[in-house]
Amino acid sequence: MNLAFTKVNMNSSPAAAAATLAVIRSLLLALVALSHSAVGASDDRPNIVVFYTDDHGHADLSCQGVVDDIRTPNVDALANNGVLARHGYSTAPQCVPSRAGLLIGKFQSKFGVESNGKSLDGFNREETIAERLQKAGYMTAQFGKWHLGPGPRITEHGFKHVFNQNSGAPFAANIALDGRDREMSTLRPEMYHVDGCSRAAASLIERYKDSPFFLYVAYRAPHVPLDAPQKYLDRFPGEMPERRRQALAMLSAVDDGVGLITETLAQNNLTEKTLIFYIGDNGAPLKIHKLDAPGGGPGWDGSLNDPLNGEKGMLSEGGMHVPFVISWPGTIPAGQVFEHPVSALDVAATAAELAKIESKPGDFDGVNLIPYLTGEKKEAPHEFLAWRWVAQSAIREGDWKLLRGGDREYLYHLKNDLQEQQNLAGEHPEIADRLREKLTRWASELDPPGLANGGMSQAATGYFDFYLDGKPAPPPRKSFAPKTDSADPESKANDSASPWIIRNGKMKVTRAGLQIESQTLGEQKTPFITRNGLSLVGPVSVSMVVKTATSGAIGFAWRSSADKDFAAANRVNVAVEKSDQWQTIRTSLPSESKIIHVRVHVPAGITSIKSIELKPTSGKSVTLTQ
Repeated sequence: MNLAFTKVNMNSSPAAAAATLAVIRSLLLALVALSHSAVGASDDRPNIVVFYTDDHGHADLSCQGVVDDIRTPNVDALANNGVLARHGYSTAPQCVPSRAGLLIGKFQSKFGVESNGKSLDGFNREETIAERLQKAGYMTAQFGKWHLGPGPRITEHGFKHVFNQNSGAPFAANIALDGRDREMSTLRPEMYHVDGCSRAAASLIERYKDSPFFLYVAYRAPHVPLDAPQKYLDRFPGEMPERRRQALAMLSAVDDGVGLITETLAQNNLTEKTLIFYIGDNGAPLKIHKLDAPGGGPGWDGSLNDPLNGEKGMLSEGGMHVPFVISWPGTIPAGQVFEHPVSALDVAATAAELAKIESKPGDFDGVNLIPYLTGEKKEAPHEFLAWRWVAQSAIREGDWKLLRGGDREYLYHLKNDLQEQQNLAGEHPEIADRLREKLTRWASELDPPGLANGGMSQAATGYFDFYLDGKPAPPPRKSFAPKTDSADPESKANDSASPWIIRNGKMKVTRAGLQIESQTLGEQKTPFITRNGLSLVGPVSVSMVVKTATSGAIGFAWRSSADKDFAAANRVNVAVEKSDQWQTIRTSLPSESKIIHVRVHVPAGITSIKSIELKPTSGKSVTLTQ
């Protein structure tokens, strides 16, 4: 492009001089735009998309070839066009620590986020891969489950755009479904949470198709509460546990989202310019018995860890050996099954190197996987992988794995025994000693140092007894039996079984759930169930499955630690219609303070409750049974 600049004759008329200056200004702007375009065109750094699923068992991708009831054609396509990592691992058998490790790229116990409920101060001091990428010129966006602090503060961790939908409750967002900017505030959902995250992510791809971007798409699926819409449930007819049907349906929604996003990339000629990871955050919770309990609350989430031993909450393979797929067509050869162990920690290290971000020793515990996946490097990416989670620790070196739980120790050869059935510690004490020494050295760098950071919980002890030591399974949890202040002797017999109490009515447990009835129909005081002694970090999302014989409203009232009584302002109502069909209602308790006391008001007459979940911003959820 040839640009000719004309000298301005200041003796010419003012109008002529102004016209000449306007031409020069336009030419300069065109030159600047051309320069920026040239820079953008020469930017060979890839886009990066990370799909992160929640409590997704190892078996539940059809490309794994383990079970035949799961259908994930779009994730299968990623694997067919790239790599199925046969031995992919998360950093923990639990949500919060595994997410912290993924986003920082460093083992989370080095900065104090060992398990759910631990302080996030260490995470807040660290630099996420999103922050690094944002400084390097990437557009960064978060979708779905965060679980590392309040939703409105996600932008403080390097994400320009936030769409924090992970349920049917209102959520923090600074973009709409169509990708347009909005002020960071609470947004009411327009779509099922999985679908909403997928749509918003696809919208941002359209918006930023000419710029490098990093999308962290963290679906809250198939984590409880199990809440798949009917259109996904209809894809899985036939006899099966209802919780299994729900898990298959939720994962089908995830797969549709992967399809929408990969299709949007293809439509914008970005397929070969985009590196995609698809990883689970930890294994599926089975609660040993895999009970098909009613409702969508705690318990088995319907997903499967087969053929692995153990479940969420264990450093056995079933707890943190997860679905793991990597795709970058045109760079990574297609159709690979990668047999060496890889880690979610590798995501940040890979992204940083591809984005040409300078790092110093200690910034990342993972490695750039690309040379290993292209065949440039033939050796294993890691000398060993190691973990610590509360009273458990483990190390995998090649095919050997040493696992510790409290005072118990196990040695497995995973190539011959991926199911961890044969403890070889007695036969190979020299291997156990060597791995223990290496694990001890590694654990000395954690905060606090050591092979354990607490004692074995009752649940973990039971899991180790059953899965690893072959002891009989403990009896399943007793059915929910609520407290009551009514004169019903059937209800009173179970007064000590639950922390929930009923007021202004009576209730009983049926096969379908909890049934609440007014003491006298037409009384001004409607029934409610109440629970005190809570510690819920607000805002708290609410999901409830209910049916009622009387139209009206379900009211959720709360009291914070600063309140002496229930204030009228601390209540939200959700309309319900008289129906013999189950209805799912969702809302949020928008408290900025910690909620310590909750009441759930129901219409007069008879109301049945299948499930309730009060999900805090961080920490453990409260349900009917827990």
